[in-house]
Amino acid sequence: MCKYKRRPILSIKKLLMIVFVSFMLLAISSYGAVVYSNWLNSVEQTVETLAADTHENIVDQIHAFLHVPEHVNEVNHRIIENNILDMADDRQRERFFAGVLLSHPDVIYSFSYGTAAGEYYGARRNEAGEVEIMLNNQNTGGQSWYYSVNDDLTAGELAVKLGEFDPRTRDWYIAAVENGIPVYSPVYTHFIMNDLTVSAAWPIYDETGMLDGVMGTHFLLTDINGYLENAIERYGGQAIIFEKDTEYLIANSLGQSNFEPGADETLIRKDLGSLNDTDLTGAYRQYENDRTKQFTLSGDSGVLQINIVEITMHGVDWLLVSAVPQSFFTATVMDSMTRAGILAVLTLALLILAYMFLLRRLTRPISVLLSAASAFRDGDLSQRVQVERRDEVGLISESFNGVAAKMQELIENLESNVATRTSELQNSNLELANSRSELRLILDTSAEAIYGIDTEGRCTFCNASGVRMLGYDCEDELIGKEMHRQIHHTRSDGTLFPLEECHIFQSIQQGRGFSADDEIFWRADGSSFDVEYRAMPQIKNGKVVGGVITFMDITDKKRREEEILYLNQHDVLTGLHNRRYFEKAVADIDREMNLPLSIVFADINGLKLTNDIFGHETGDILIKKAAEMLSHSCRDNDIVARIGGDEFVILLPNTTKENAQRILDRIREDFKDAHVDAIKCSVALGVETKYDQNQSVEEIMANAENNMYKDKTINRKQVNKDIVDTLTAKLHERNSRERQHAIVVEALCGRIGQQLGLPESEITTLKRAGFLHDIGKITLDHELLLDDSLTDEEEHIQMQQHSLAGYRLLSLIDDTMDLAEYVYHHHEHWDGTGFPRGIKGEQIPLISRIIAIAETYERRMNRASSIQSHSQSERKNMAITAILDGAGTRFDPEIAKLFVRMMSDEKQGDNA
Repeated sequence: MCKYKRRPILSIKKLLMIVFVSFMLLAISSYGAVVYSNWLNSVEQTVETLAADTHENIVDQIHAFLHVPEHVNEVNHRIIENNILDMADDRQRERFFAGVLLSHPDVIYSFSYGTAAGEYYGARRNEAGEVEIMLNNQNTGGQSWYYSVNDDLTAGELAVKLGEFDPRTRDWYIAAVENGIPVYSPVYTHFIMNDLTVSAAWPIYDETGMLDGVMGTHFLLTDINGYLENAIERYGGQAIIFEKDTEYLIANSLGQSNFEPGADETLIRKDLGSLNDTDLTGAYRQYENDRTKQFTLSGDSGVLQINIVEITMHGVDWLLVSAVPQSFFTATVMDSMTRAGILAVLTLALLILAYMFLLRRLTRPISVLLSAASAFRDGDLSQRVQVERRDEVGLISESFNGVAAKMQELIENLESNVATRTSELQNSNLELANSRSELRLILDTSAEAIYGIDTEGRCTFCNASGVRMLGYDCEDELIGKEMHRQIHHTRSDGTLFPLEECHIFQSIQQGRGFSADDEIFWRADGSSFDVEYRAMPQIKNGKVVGGVITFMDITDKKRREEEILYLNQHDVLTGLHNRRYFEKAVADIDREMNLPLSIVFADINGLKLTNDIFGHETGDILIKKAAEMLSHSCRDNDIVARIGGDEFVILLPNTTKENAQRILDRIREDFKDAHVDAIKCSVALGVETKYDQNQSVEEIMANAENNMYKDKTINRKQVNKDIVDTLTAKLHERNSRERQHAIVVEALCGRIGQQLGLPESEITTLKRAGFLHDIGKITLDHELLLDDSLTDEEEHIQMQQHSLAGYRLLSLIDDTMDLAEYVYHHHEHWDGTGFPRGIKGEQIPLISRIIAIAETYERRMNRASSIQSHSQSERKNMAITAILDGAGTRFDPEIAKLFVRMMSDEKQGDNA
């Protein structure tokens, strides 16, 4: 007979200890391996990213340094080109050059202007860094004299006299003349400073296209050395800049000179091979072989992140090679990882010790419970467990005691309990039925739609509001259907809505509530509506058995919100963004990721004139037309806003000033041939660009606005001329008779003025007024303008309208302001019966009296009815007779007599 052999028992305490230690070791080892692997990959990616950002920052600083001289020329060349600066005015000239140099203390060595005649003006910094004013003209005998600077920026005492100097022989002057455009000069030896120099040169031409001179902004190579050292030193790296073709050094951060003294006080430039740095030269040689601009190099000073950038401008073709040690990025991270590893090991040891102590303490009452359970199993229902602690084991012990007592009680009172329970169950079922009826009534009278689903997403009920809102006839059409496929299957953009992404499904999967107000439900007819819903799980006995979803149709609410948002952010007239949106957009877009950030200010020319002459309705059309063209010329991610009546602003993220200027050119090209009614559309533009996050965006906006006003001022005369020319051409295009009438009246006015012996300047004014006297007719209806058979009353009304319109139009333009009064009064009568003011006699301006005679004569000569029925001689007699009849009543009698005599002499000459 075989005897049963009991296996050794492994206690729970030992088993938990083994599992805990094994799990902790496995978890920490796995986690450490994953973290270390991810860390290695992250470090490599981080190093590459940081190195790229570092090199990009260095390049941005160098570019910013080089763009300063070019920017100085760009800002100031128009001051000389447009004769805003009087070069003959010593005080004005001295303040200009000294002021420009003082406003750029860190970059520019000198700022000057050499004329085509060999004169040389400007300001420089001497060896002590003090600003001096330069003068070289016939007063100095062709020599360069330098003066100290007074507090008011004028020349003070003579500081030094140097030898003869002709700017036309300098490299920067020659480069600008040969290229004919703004250019950087080749590197050359400065004629005073013991240094090499690079100059930004800008040729300036007069109105005839002849060279007036060259503006130069000069900086020393030694200054670039210092700037490059400051840019790279914070990263513990090195950098060099050299000419691409010759490999001559421009700048380096190694503390080495870019040149050495030669014979005859000349400077001999050093090339790349003269550097005592094999890492940088080796990096460039590798770039020559494979043209890779960013790579890692193992050099003499360790592992380096290399970046090579070409710096190209007009006259500049340089290479920047920068090297940053990889240890700069990784040293701190390595220290952190080492400390983290040590801390993890210590933490693991402490956890194991604490776990062992707690486990021993917590498992002590289990043996007592096991002993009582064994007695209970053997039939001893009186056995109870002594509870030592109020923990989980203590609760189990209390539950055990309760079960034992209850079982003992049930066995003793089994039949009585069965009867009682049966009666209670029947009462509960009746109450449950009543509750369900009341609940259904509440659900169906609720305005909010409600439906329920089981754990598979199938509909279990739907109240009346839900059935109606979803477009069904009754609840039975939904019961048992998968509600996601039925009403929630597709998003508003037409893409399928995966079940696993549905918040309603997630509520019963995760056992928690979800809500949404940005989704749609689908009706029975296939239409959709915006919905706001909340999904809650149904939980019974701690287990999810389904879900309840309440929802509302918020289509109207969404539409109202969108309308309010649109009106809050957009200009009603143009549809562009408004000032409120623009101010918020500036704050949002003013971030380093959007640099360079260009800001354009635009102002519509002639809007006031359009409103005053053609009315605000036409002015609104002009504003909308300008808004369309500004939007058309910009890119999708640019922000165009109307911030005032005729003012617009454009935000151009990630746009250099050169690219912004191209957009401005495109805008001007779009406006070139654009018209609204008889008004030629034009716009004044100004731009400024933010390259550095430390720059104030308010200052950039102010500069852009100032540049716009500068553009408006410079082109004001041409804009006004274009307006008058366009209005005149449009009038003549609409009625060719008006063009003939204007030409003839202009000629007759000139002849009358000569007969009266008027000065030539007054005759010129008289002829201009004669040509433009009917310009106000541009405001008349097209049909009225073409009708040459008007009655006296109709003609009277027409003249009343156009003389006032002509006065308002001409008085708004500088070049024609002197003509407005004459045009306004050219329908006044000598006897005071004319209009618009009813003045008489010599109260009427002389020019207006002359125009009245000349235009009446031309109208009578060339009226359509007269042309058809009379010869030219007959028409001329009739016109002269009309002038004679009106002398003393309508016309100045003396001028009328003179005119009749002049025309009669002409007629006799024709007959002869």
